[in-house]
Amino acid sequence: MTVNGLHSRVMLLLCFVSTTAGNTFAFTEEPSERAVKADGYCSRVLRAQSNRKEGNNEFRLRVEGDPESYHPGSTYRVTVTASSPSYFRGFTLIALKEGTEGDKDEDYAGNFQIIDEEETQFMTNCPPAVTESTPRRRTSIQVFWTAPPSGSSCVILKASIVQKRIIYFQDEGSLTKRMCEKATDRPLLDCCACGTAKYRVTFYGNWSEKIHPKDYPRRANHWSAIIGASHSKNYVLWEYGGFASEGVKQVAELGSPVKMEEEIRQKGDEVLTVIKMKAQWPAWQPLNVRAAPSAEFSVDRTRHLMSFLTMLGPSPDWNVGLSAEDLCTKECGWAQKVVQDLIPWDAGTDGGVTYESPNKPTVTQDKIRPLTSLDHPQSPFYDPEGGAITPVARVVVERIARKGEQCNIVPDNVDDIVADIAQEEKEEDDTPETCIYSNWSPWSACSSATCETGKRMRQRMLKAQLDLSVPCPHTQDFEPCMGPGCSDEDASTCMMSEWITWSPCSVSCGLGTRSRERYVKQFPEDGSVCTLPTEETENCVVNEECFPSSCLVTEWGEWDVCSATCGLGMKRRERMVKMPPADGSICGAEVLEVEKCMMPECHTIPCLLTPWSDWSDCSVTCGKGLRTRQRMLKSPVELGECTEELEQVEKCMLPECPIDCVMSEWTEWSECNKSCGKGHTIRTRIVTLEPQFGGDPCPETIQRKKCKLRKCNQGQANTDEKKRRKEQRWYPPVYIQEPWSNWTECTKLCGGGIQERLMTVKQRFKTAQLSSCKDRKEIRACNVHPC
Repeated sequence: MTVNGLHSRVMLLLCFVSTTAGNTFAFTEEPSERAVKADGYCSRVLRAQSNRKEGNNEFRLRVEGDPESYHPGSTYRVTVTASSPSYFRGFTLIALKEGTEGDKDEDYAGNFQIIDEEETQFMTNCPPAVTESTPRRRTSIQVFWTAPPSGSSCVILKASIVQKRIIYFQDEGSLTKRMCEKATDRPLLDCCACGTAKYRVTFYGNWSEKIHPKDYPRRANHWSAIIGASHSKNYVLWEYGGFASEGVKQVAELGSPVKMEEEIRQKGDEVLTVIKMKAQWPAWQPLNVRAAPSAEFSVDRTRHLMSFLTMLGPSPDWNVGLSAEDLCTKECGWAQKVVQDLIPWDAGTDGGVTYESPNKPTVTQDKIRPLTSLDHPQSPFYDPEGGAITPVARVVVERIARKGEQCNIVPDNVDDIVADIAQEEKEEDDTPETCIYSNWSPWSACSSATCETGKRMRQRMLKAQLDLSVPCPHTQDFEPCMGPGCSDEDASTCMMSEWITWSPCSVSCGLGTRSRERYVKQFPEDGSVCTLPTEETENCVVNEECFPSSCLVTEWGEWDVCSATCGLGMKRRERMVKMPPADGSICGAEVLEVEKCMMPECHTIPCLLTPWSDWSDCSVTCGKGLRTRQRMLKSPVELGECTEELEQVEKCMLPECPIDCVMSEWTEWSECNKSCGKGHTIRTRIVTLEPQFGGDPCPETIQRKKCKLRKCNQGQANTDEKKRRKEQRWYPPVYIQEPWSNWTECTKLCGGGIQERLMTVKQRFKTAQLSSCKDRKEIRACNVHPC
């Protein structure tokens, strides 16, 4: 090993122990010259480190979120870690502009900030670098690094590690991080667009327990009222790396936009439109329950930037918003659409780390910075891996119209035609009955700030289009107007501004006062004095009681929209507990108010129905049945219940169904007709219902079967016969047959009865003895028609 190489290693080792015991012997010979020779010392450290080429992937330098680029002025958390089971005893961390050697002050990029003084400190002989406070075993360290201002190009973050007697340093790999300035469209110094443009900004809150479950405040989560403006480059509402104004502070801590609106209006011509949207209670609501809050604003060539903010509540001082979003394009046009996902940022006025941390005002106000996932283990956004925070909101800014002569005459798309925002009002209302609208909103402020003629606008919402084939007319209405206080007949009238929103109550509990102001926009033309009041004061009650058991609550939020679209409904408003009672008791203040609200009288909306369908087939294939037909409701169910029938049923008749013959049950089998030898026995049945309409014919009504008894004795039979004949002479009988009798009455009037008739048969013997034979009988069905 050369002497120079050994000298380089010794210098680097001295660097790592210079902050503790090493400070007492390494450079004690020139204590007064340390600051003067710092640059030279840093360059020697860098050269010593660069001579060491070997590296180790067990160690890693990481910037939170693993960004590929940095925002000028933004603050990042930088960590150096060792993977288990490795560790390190010392380290050096430095940030250089790419391509520099560290010989001059301007070679260093950004500034480090110490987080834990027991772990880290600035290197005594190289102030831009950070090193360990005490050499000991450790697996990680972390510091803040604030990125340099715009124009610094790319930056190299380098770390060196001391583990036992081995020094690791890498120009490339896991101990080096290269980051370049994020390419952003800076606000144009001079917007070249022509005319004006009108935009609609819509705020979609995605902060919910499902997406951000850790410590989610179920009871009082909300977004405060949104406040913002379209403005020039000479006015900054808020920005990363800047300090919060009093207006921003009141939004961030109290959710009150009053002071912020006052600050905006005081900027005069630097502001074109004040942007205001209602608060959201609760923070997340499905879009089918309530529409996302939105507002409209205008921009022109000098006031082409748009900014806004809203508080994430409850929170110490956390907000989301846009800062100086430029809507003027390089092509001298107006941006069609801007979509941004938003993460929360810290206003730097309160040191709380959780949603409901007690008030902890910062002693020295910090700069506005984005929250990170490594801010504090108790933070609801904490992630030990340092991943990016899931966005809590999304904002969509969409151009809805342009006015005046435009520079870029080519439309952005087929539907984007240059149009005059102020369309002439139609004299007649051509609204079709199939278009259901809300009531007209109040008239907006006049577009003219002077006594010259301007225009004002009102809006209504299309609630339902009952027939899509019939177009619905405009939802905006315009009429001529002049600024407030102007009159053609009275030249001595003052022109006053609108009242600024009420200030916060002067006390935190009990009875106080609040005020609001306005100013004179134009004095009377005749030179007279303006006597109209410019300030109003009224009493206010924030907390009814001022005791140790009372709690500090915010002012009431705005009333929700009425629960009914017509007739009687309910509305509610909420406030949140800012500070619980000092004695630890439960806060008894009401945080919810509900009252009745009356909307315009409900009118029955006619049902819009389709034509009747064709009749269905009969429900049977023969005889009597039913058939149906239907029609459908075309108007939405939300408009109310439709009482018109949607289905009709009627009877239908087809040819009679065939009726089959119906028979009675068989009788029992009769006795055999012989006392010996072969004979037969019979059984019978009758027809109970004759067949009709082609039904099946009747089957047999009598059945016979053979019967066989004991054999007859022929000899004995002849002897007995002779003997009988001797005793009585036998003559063949003479049969006398009577005619058939009439049919009897039917046993039933309907449903199938029975009739019968008889024939009497008699035998006459020569012996003059009469012996009755069995009579003959016939049976038939009758009255078979249905009852």
